Amino acid sequence: MYIDTHTHINFNDFKEDGDQVIRKALSENVWMIIVGTDYKSSKKALNYANKYEKGVFAAVGLHPTALMDFYSTKTNRIIKAEEFNNDIYEKLASFDKVVAIGEIGLDYYYLDRRDDVEAQKKKQKDVFIKQLILARRLNLPVIIHCRQAHDDMLKVLSSFRREYKDLMPQQKCWGVIHCFSGDEDLAWRYFNLGLMISFTGVITFSNQWDDLIRKAPLEKIMIETDSPFLAPEPFRGKRNEPILVKYIAQHIADIKNLSVERIAEATTHNAKMFFNI
Repeated sequence: MYIDTHTHINFNDFKEDGDQVIRKALSENVWMIIVGTDYKSSKKALNYANKYEKGVFAAVGLHPTALMDFYSTKTNRIIKAEEFNNDIYEKLASFDKVVAIGEIGLDYYYLDRRDDVEAQKKKQKDVFIKQLILARRLNLPVIIHCRQAHDDMLKVLSSFRREYKDLMPQQKCWGVIHCFSGDEDLAWRYFNLGLMISFTGVITFSNQWDDLIRKAPLEKIMIETDSPFLAPEPFRGKRNEPILVKYIAQHIADIKNLSVERIAEATTHNAKMFFNI
């Protein structure tokens, strides 16, 4: 059994065949967490999860890039920024099939093209912290996105963990850095904050993460596709799907010199404990 801990079946890439993709994965014993990035996609993730008796769950949250106007090359139009509304996300998160707040975090990748960089960084941090607070109040883990912002991310998480230490779980991790692409030092800094890391298909493109994967404790890692993006080899460049999470597990098994069954068992256990499913 495998659990794809981060997929976007709720995106338009799966508009025509989302349910077919889900059923194909479930038939191969692959469960999934469908992750929202704004209100519309979060609601759609929940709608998908509610359609299936087991194996499909949702995460709801507001992605940092959704906080600013964005030009879509696919639709040739401006996508307007969304303002964070705690009440509507809390209402979504109250449903049983919602197992996390996410994906939330910091993303500075596009900010160098703007003239209000510091204001945008502050806005991202403020909304991120509000969603961290929401997650702790609801006793839900967080799925964290971080792109070109790890220094600020570590500062925010360290400060938050100190300020809200009474709300922090004592026996389990409270968040995961999804699509982790940092080095071993960065991974351990996140581990020391009570977080896990999750690997995508990017680890099959390059050997730069081999040492980290070899040394990372099995109990601290999960696997994900981030589909429709980042399809693993030999499917690179094609639309990714939850069923391809098996290739990520196999790659980790090869690096750690363990059986793929062992990796499947460990990452599935980690995901079930983390998401309380």
